[in-house]
Amino acid sequence: MDLAIWLTYLSVITALIAFPGPVALLCMHQGVRVGRRRALASVTGGVTASLILMGLSALGLGAILATSELAFLALKVFGAGYLIYLGVQAWMSPSAPVDMAASDAPMPAASTGRRFRKGLGIGLSNPKDLLFFGALFPNFLDMSQPLWPQLTLLALTWLAVDFTTMTTYAALGGSISRWFKSARRVRLFNRTTGGLFIAAGGALAVSHR
Repeated sequence: MDLAIWLTYLSVITALIAFPGPVALLCMHQGVRVGRRRALASVTGGVTASLILMGLSALGLGAILATSELAFLALKVFGAGYLIYLGVQAWMSPSAPVDMAASDAPMPAASTGRRFRKGLGIGLSNPKDLLFFGALFPNFLDMSQPLWPQLTLLALTWLAVDFTTMTTYAALGGSISRWFKSARRVRLFNRTTGGLFIAAGGALAVSHR
């Protein structure tokens, strides 16, 4: 792959990933509620979702999404509904103060899986990633050259930037968790993040191409 193309790709995805979106909000929320280490399950789920979208885009399904009104509408409705559902869940979460000692305890496998699936679901419905992989990502592939070496390089680059950025969001959440030792602050945090999820879902529901 040409170095100039790779550097352009790196700059584009760095800006795209760093700009706060639903996945970043989830990672920060998880960092506050359960600590940075436990939030890694959600981080991994979000990164996995992006790699899945990348693979689908390379297979040409991104073009289908870009041209099919029905496919776009179905995915948009699913994504909006899921974000609103998570927002309602966050809004109604218990207002128990954050227990930092509990966040350092080993996490049951079921909890890890649940957090991973939540990150995966939000990642697959993330409007930023859907637009990028549906419209922009194919432009970084040279179809006259072997595809797999290009995909491997682009995937590893995305993996490094995405995992580092989302882990930073989770760590930021973990670092401010000490401020949430009162039920009032936890309630305010839950309703703020819940409201942001609901707003993101509503914005996606009324969005156009």
